[in-house]
Amino acid sequence: MKITLKCDLGEGPFEVTTTLYSVVEWERKFKRRASEIATSGIGVEDLAYLAYVTIKLQGNVVIPPVFDDFVKRLVSIDVVDESDPRPTEADIDTP
Repeated sequence: MKITLKCDLGEGPFEVTTTLYSVVEWERKFKRRASEIATSGIGVEDLAYLAYVTIKLQGNVVIPPVFDDFVKRLVSIDVVDESDPRPTEADIDTP
């Protein structure tokens, strides 16, 4: 699962795409499975945490070391795209 998020920390919007590691970190923190996102939805704190972990991993945007301080700076966050990297029947070539 990859989620592209558009974030703004008060210096203009930028996009970040989650990694498998950031999703695993989210599962560990919130004790939920990623598959539950499709059925029960996802909250703003969930999105913020996914962005926070992903941005920390990439290291190209300076963010506060504490999650709550990151959230205080977060002006907006939106889902741009959500994709499942597993192939679908349409992706598989059939003779």
